[in-house]
Amino acid sequence: MNSPVPLDEYPIHQTPLSLARVASSDRNFYDRCYFNAFDRDGGTMLVTGFGVYPNLGVVDAYAAVRQGDTQRSVRFSDALTVRGLEQRVGGYRIEVLEPLQRIRVVCDHEDIGVDLTWTGSFPAVQEQPHLILNGARPIIEACRFAQLGSWSGTLAVGGVELTADPDVWLGSRDRSWGIRPVGEAEPPGRAAAEGGGGFWWLYVPLRFDDFAIVVIVQENPDGFRTLNDAVRIWPDGRIEQLGWPRVHIEYRSGTRIPVGARLEMTAADGKPLEVEIRTHTFTALHIGCGYGGDPDWTHGQWKGRDWSLSSVYDLADPAVAARVPWGAIDHVAQVRCGDAEGWGLFEHASVGRHDPTGFADWGSVAP
Repeated sequence: MNSPVPLDEYPIHQTPLSLARVASSDRNFYDRCYFNAFDRDGGTMLVTGFGVYPNLGVVDAYAAVRQGDTQRSVRFSDALTVRGLEQRVGGYRIEVLEPLQRIRVVCDHEDIGVDLTWTGSFPAVQEQPHLILNGARPIIEACRFAQLGSWSGTLAVGGVELTADPDVWLGSRDRSWGIRPVGEAEPPGRAAAEGGGGFWWLYVPLRFDDFAIVVIVQENPDGFRTLNDAVRIWPDGRIEQLGWPRVHIEYRSGTRIPVGARLEMTAADGKPLEVEIRTHTFTALHIGCGYGGDPDWTHGQWKGRDWSLSSVYDLADPAVAARVPWGAIDHVAQVRCGDAEGWGLFEHASVGRHDPTGFADWGSVAP
């Protein structure tokens, strides 16, 4: 799966579905992009994405906005027939205005209206390949690139329109392709019977005035690290490896929701490099966004032709709030690295046992 970054940014497969040759015959092959946008002043966060699943014959997209305790989402899905240059499904589309630099995202829906243009602030960086095995079978085998930037345009939520100023509205994006669980659930089999013990994940793309930092870490329940990638990206395209990050997360008492973190890394010259993080509003990706554990909709799931769904979730509702810890959560992050101040994304999932943070089982929470 060590494919190069697709510099033209168009869908990887551009032939009629009946003739398409994808990189794998695995039913779970996917090609997907993700964006987030946040207002540093107003507490609004948008996450949105578009996915193609050639071996399932499905194309879909979603947009979700968090304001206060309300998380709204709209989803679109349809049959995949012809892979052309357009990235479009229902009222959602992505337009590549300038590859790896300017992208327009449009969502035409009465509950969430998006017409935003993303502009890259730093070059895209290729992340390390991501591999997770279930026994001998890869269940995730993916390549991805990430990039930091800013937004301009408009966002309408519940009939109220906001204007995105690129000096205020920041965000990151990624593009990934490979194999990961999508579509209808497969038979649970041995993995469900024996259990995985836990899942611990951290993805942190950060934007400063003079550089960007991207950290991605995954660990087994005993703390053994299976994915370790930490880099600093300079405006001229130089990529500096930052060694083996030491991660210290502060959780809200009685939960697994992070309120702050410290990342201890090492610069190329051997000097310590430390990032302090405070989290702000968040979006739960498994509540209306289609990621693992979402009972309403899953990426690649067949819903019929020209399908869409709009939902509103009250995160103050105990029944909804109880779902939050059981998946990946994307936080707006306010950060400091030495004298540099910045913003970015703090995406974290801690489910089940994780020895380094003292979570002994599925019910463990911070003291």
